[in-house]
Amino acid sequence: MKRAENYMKLYLPSLSVNEGLARCAVASFVAQLNPTLEEISDIKCAVSEAVTNSIVHGYKYSQGVIYIGVKYYSDRTVIIEITDKGCGIENVAEAMTPLFTTDTTGERSGMGFAVMQTFMDKLSVCSKIGKGVRIVMTKQLK
Repeated sequence: MKRAENYMKLYLPSLSVNEGLARCAVASFVAQLNPTLEEISDIKCAVSEAVTNSIVHGYKYSQGVIYIGVKYYSDRTVIIEITDKGCGIENVAEAMTPLFTTDTTGERSGMGFAVMQTFMDKLSVCSKIGKGVRIVMTKQLK
């Protein structure tokens, strides 16, 4: 792929209050491309789900850092990478199955990855137990 026209990096503590900041920071950065309201809403929702997964599942027993990187290219492709160094996902394919959740409290629906897939054009999830999760989402703007 060609060299990115612009990029940003953001590091945040895995606190639930930072989910909104992550969503708005990414949306503000992508706004440089003058996306449609639907495109910006899709991106905000996908980022929200990815960051929430890191906070709730990745760092469920501790606090850590969430790493967010965003790049865009001249063809209006946006790539968003959200990484944590939390506990990791034992079985990524199973975790990506709609309605699958490890939550025993009934508070989580198991739809996070399904939402990300719905709102983005491409989703990649890589994980190593004890080392964390890397989510890469791609959106082609009109």
